[in-house]
Amino acid sequence: MQPVKIVDLFAGPGGLDVAAETLGIPTVGIEWDASACETRRAAGLETVEGDVRDHGPSDYLEANVLAGGPPCQTFTVAGSGAGRRALDEVLGFVKRMVAREAHKEIRKDLDNLSDERTGLVLEPLRWALKAIDVRKAPYQAIILEQVPAVLPVWEAYAEALRGEGYAVACGQLRTEAYGVPQTRKRAVLIARLGAGPISLPHPTHRNYRKGVLRHAGDPNLRPWRTMADALDRRYPFSVISNYGTGGDPKARGRRAHNEPSATVTGKISRNRVVSATGDELPRFTHSEAGRLQTFPHDYPWSGRDVGQQIGNAVPPRLAMHILSAAFGWTPPTDDMLKKLETWITPAMPAPGVQDDVIAKDVEYA
Repeated sequence: MQPVKIVDLFAGPGGLDVAAETLGIPTVGIEWDASACETRRAAGLETVEGDVRDHGPSDYLEANVLAGGPPCQTFTVAGSGAGRRALDEVLGFVKRMVAREAHKEIRKDLDNLSDERTGLVLEPLRWALKAIDVRKAPYQAIILEQVPAVLPVWEAYAEALRGEGYAVACGQLRTEAYGVPQTRKRAVLIARLGAGPISLPHPTHRNYRKGVLRHAGDPNLRPWRTMADALDRRYPFSVISNYGTGGDPKARGRRAHNEPSATVTGKISRNRVVSATGDELPRFTHSEAGRLQTFPHDYPWSGRDVGQQIGNAVPPRLAMHILSAAFGWTPPTDDMLKKLETWITPAMPAPGVQDDVIAKDVEYA
């Protein structure tokens, strides 16, 4: 298929949009966080600062691809069981939306949820159904990604979208298997209008396993990439982080320069970097943290809490593989992936277009 333009819901600082623009696909991102919007504008990405619930597909008639990564915090499975309850509620709403239950009834019940972020994961489905029922121009492709805990929601989406004429693939991907110098798991859904086949992108690199040499394993796959591959630090170092420790200082994770980074979170500035002899070294800069996510080295991070922006973003390199699979293209070449190393500001639309969109389509089908 030929993508014309992508509308990216919950677009963050631009991970998916960086990949799409590098592939030559125009994007418009809707994002409520003012700092993430500062970064996007500094990067020259078309941006609408606002709530996706105040917009709909008829506001972006030129877009024939829908993408999104809704907030995930309420789906954490740990703790009191709130995440499980949130999941059950969302799966019930998916069925009601597919059945085209009246908007007012759904809206009323969504307003009664204990955490409004729970309902945000339904927004891509609302947009997809509205494009079918109201805009009368279904999206040709849909791309969704989030933390693994959201996979049951994507599976419910998959069933719903197949009923609307889409070929769908969903599952869990590991970022290091696509050349990202970081171990990170993502739940991904891709859908394309019409008959299949469609599949998630095939891995290009080996999975990381602690204690297993990077050159061991499937000879048809490349070795996973290391932090040293991505950064300019030309000396041995180790990173000591809190990721996966539950706050226990005795269980701090440790990765060496010749391993992939642990998952880059919004707290990456707290990670200690030490030399081979244990001496403290400078912690990662925003540029370095961004490069572990495969953003360009000169990406113009702006606004407040840049670490959180970086940690929340989808790695552009992974996004490039996902987009190519969604459109039925061959995997991105090394030359295309290399273009992610330096940022080239995309051509912008006419002045005012990106910030003057008027909300006029916020009803459910």
